[in-house]
Amino acid sequence: MRSTWRRIATPMTLLLLLGLLAFGLWWGWRELTAPPKSTPAEPCVTQSASVLTTAQVTVKVYNGGTAAGRASQVSEQLAGKGFVVDDPANTSEQVATTIIVGSTAEDPAVLLVSGFFTDSQIRADSRTDGTVDVLVGDNFPGFRDDAPVQVEVPGGTVCVPASSSTPEAAA
Repeated sequence: MRSTWRRIATPMTLLLLLGLLAFGLWWGWRELTAPPKSTPAEPCVTQSASVLTTAQVTVKVYNGGTAAGRASQVSEQLAGKGFVVDDPANTSEQVATTIIVGSTAEDPAVLLVSGFFTDSQIRADSRTDGTVDVLVGDNFPGFRDDAPVQVEVPGGTVCVPASSSTPEAAA
């Protein structure tokens, strides 16, 4: 009786271990090939303000054309005007002209940024983090150095990115 049990127990144990190994391989492959988990953008912070300045606006510039380094160049120009500028990047979207992307077309941050670009288009995407993206293309008309560095805020409240609303960021 004991030898019969061993003849059955050994292959059953082997099958169980192979099943466990197969499950581990399947689960590992699924986790490896899954798209990265993105953290949702932190919502903006509403503040009372009569004017919005460049220091309160976070901008990210994307190159949507073929001219190498254009996003870096525009990022430097915006930083020189006091904007909080994220690292420039490329976008897979091919753009011909300059596109300013923000929560709404009437958002003071979008209007402030768009003032620095000639013939720019505004695109609203209902974002909630208070940031503004700038997509520059091959037909970049140029940067306006004489644009105002602040705009009036209708209604007296503005939504600024959480990172720029901290006391350390305001200093």
